Amino acid sequence: MSISLKKGEKISLSKGNDGLSKIIVGLGWDEGKKATGLFASFKKSHHVDCDASAVILEDQKLTNNTQIVYFKNLQHSSGAVIHLGDNLTGEGTGDDEEIIVDLSKLPINYNSIVFIVNIYQAKERKQHFGMIENAFIRIIDARNNKELCRYSLTDSYVDMTAMIIGEVYREGIEWKFNALGEGTTDAHLGQVVQRYC
Repeated sequence: MSISLKKGEKISLSKGNDGLSKIIVGLGWDEGKKATGLFASFKKSHHVDCDASAVILEDQKLTNNTQIVYFKNLQHSSGAVIHLGDNLTGEGTGDDEEIIVDLSKLPINYNSIVFIVNIYQAKERKQHFGMIENAFIRIIDARNNKELCRYSLTDSYVDMTAMIIGEVYREGIEWKFNALGEGTTDAHLGQVVQRYC
C-alpha cells in the first residue's frame, strides 16, 4: 500500500522492499482552469509547459552540468538515471513525465538525486504554479509497478515558477525519499540548480 506524505516528511524506500534496485519517479500536474496571483489578468496564449529534471549530487553538491538529467540531456553518463521524455501540456491522467533511477548502477560517490519541476519560459509567458493543479511526485518499485509513496502538493505556490519537489537519497546502505515541496521564483532550471553549486 502506498504511503501518502506531507511536505517535509521522509520515508525509507528500502525498508520492507528487500532487493529494491530500480525505481520509477513519476511526476504529474494539470493545467488549472483559472490563473491567480500577479498574472491573474494576463490572457494565456500558451499551455503551461512544466519540465521535470533530476539533479544528481555528490555530497549535496552539483559538480558539473552533465549531472543534470532533463529534456535536453535524457540520460546520465552512468546510465543510472534516464528521463523518458518531455510532455508539453500536462494533459491526460497519471504521470506526465517519468524518470527511471537504477539505484544499483548509481556510482557510490553520488548520494542524492533532487527532482525539480519548472515552468518553461515562465517569466516570458507570465506563468507560475498558481496556474497548476494536482501536482505530485510518486515513487514506484520498477520490479512490480507498485507505488511506494506519493507526495501531492497542497500548499499555495502562486507566483512560484519552479518547484524543488522531492529528493531520493542514500543514507548508509538505505535509500530514502524526502518530500521537499520548496517553491522558487527562479526564471529557469539553470538558476534553480545554482542552489547546489
